[in-house]
Amino acid sequence: METSRVEIRPGVWLTHLREDKFKTACFSVSLLAQLSRDTASLNALIPFVLRRGTAAYPDMEAFNARCEDLYGTVAEPIVRRIGEIQSIGFYASFPEDDFLPDSESVLKNALDLTLSLVLSPMTRGGLLLPAYVDSEREKLLELIASRVNNKRSYAISRCLEEMCCYEDFAVSRFGDEASARGIHYQKLTRHYRFLLQTAPIELFYCGRASLRTVKTILRSLLVTLPRGELNEEIGTDVRMNAVEEIPRCTEEEMDVAQCNLVIGWRLGECMEDPDFPAIYVFNELFGSGPSSKLFLNVREKLSLCYYASSLIDVRKGLLLVSAGIPEAVVDQTKSEIFAQLESVCRGEFTDDDLAAAVAGVSSDLHAIPDTQSALESYYLSQALTGLDIGPEEMAELVSEVSRERVIAIAESVVCDQVYLLRPDPAGEEASEEEAGKEPCPDQEAEVPMESGV
Repeated sequence: METSRVEIRPGVWLTHLREDKFKTACFSVSLLAQLSRDTASLNALIPFVLRRGTAAYPDMEAFNARCEDLYGTVAEPIVRRIGEIQSIGFYASFPEDDFLPDSESVLKNALDLTLSLVLSPMTRGGLLLPAYVDSEREKLLELIASRVNNKRSYAISRCLEEMCCYEDFAVSRFGDEASARGIHYQKLTRHYRFLLQTAPIELFYCGRASLRTVKTILRSLLVTLPRGELNEEIGTDVRMNAVEEIPRCTEEEMDVAQCNLVIGWRLGECMEDPDFPAIYVFNELFGSGPSSKLFLNVREKLSLCYYASSLIDVRKGLLLVSAGIPEAVVDQTKSEIFAQLESVCRGEFTDDDLAAAVAGVSSDLHAIPDTQSALESYYLSQALTGLDIGPEEMAELVSEVSRERVIAIAESVVCDQVYLLRPDPAGEEASEEEAGKEPCPDQEAEVPMESGV
């Protein structure tokens, strides 16, 4: 795989991966903005409204018909929060020209169609259509309200909101209900125009076409992109210390059958010069992997919880442990989670434990090049973190992580927040089966942290 990164317009960067093993190519366009409570819902709504139609294909029926003409090209909205940066745009996939009839070529048309969603949406009098904005706003409100449906991800979100209450990271990638409800078509149009002029833009391509070919096509398609004074100040503020000397505790009651416990730490002083490979291995050893201390001891050996796992965000410098537990063992489970962290600090893990953690992280990294969507997500994250390390190279660095480096990460973390979602005594109890069921990852709503790499 050949990887290149070039600036093709002011503030517009292209990451190009030359790869022959896929029969489809992928392309994404991401507009970047500072995550903010005032603008998060505005930003999140934009790609869904733009997807409703373009100047050439004014509704979804016409747009989808054009996608079918291009051999099943797909272009879908995407909204992400990467650290304290909000990324909005589109992810497209389309067949490689090598597998089409000799006279057919999809590449330029697919890139043109995807960028037309951003550059030439369907408007009337220069304004986004009120019907499209109103319809997508209601869907966004439903999406925001639905976060409570998955109690595990809801508890994680609430812990982060309390833990980062003075920071942009407390804001959801979709914003909040109050902000979303106040959006109208004129306000959204103004904000859309502002983003086009000021937002840094990340483009990603993975496929068989050369860098020169892709770059030439994109430069011709982006000639109409309006650019003004770019917002180059976006970024993520990493807090080293806890907000207060004693960890803050928050409890809420809801109609649930089990408690959802979330404990949050700052990764601490190690984030001054982050040792990313060691952070990944520490997380795997502590609570992310199937041979981790949390899984083997808190869940399996002591049977204190239905699930217990750790999550990290290396850009924001956060570590969370999420556990589903009976109410009777809340205090015991909390104590045991802290005890397992202390055992890592003391180096109480074997060489086999370390090797298993390294193998788990390496396996995750080596799996990234197997799918284009994983590659796109990985390289966008790398770009926003200021790194230029491929997954295979990162796996090599992980293989060199020593016991001492893992211990150093464990010793650096500082507990900041304990959040508990517990059953409401007045509520109806869920079934015993539901109480003991661990959510399947692909059924979960937004989980605003990463479990590993």
